[in-house]
Amino acid sequence: MSWIRRKWTAVDADEWTREDYLAIFISPIAYMLLMVGVALAFMLRPIGFVILAVGALLTILMHWIIDPKLKAVSEEYERKQREYLRQLEAATRWEDTESKQADEA
Repeated sequence: MSWIRRKWTAVDADEWTREDYLAIFISPIAYMLLMVGVALAFMLRPIGFVILAVGALLTILMHWIIDPKLKAVSEEYERKQREYLRQLEAATRWEDTESKQADEA
């Protein structure tokens, strides 16, 4: 499946691509098959186990397709969050230092 891209930058992953559309197409089918498969498997119908297995395979395929994009976006978000927390901590320390100096005076 070389037509499915596996390496993403955060900027590229933020755009809609064929991988997104595949995940959108596969996900409802996979989850419906899982739902029906579990119900039929609880009734011990052999077809239920087959449907459940197909639903599980489609779910694994969906995650294999979309997970690299989600990881790229998540890593970028975490990087921005760390930077924001550093800035917030620096601003808080500046305010604490200023208030201590005012108390001492």
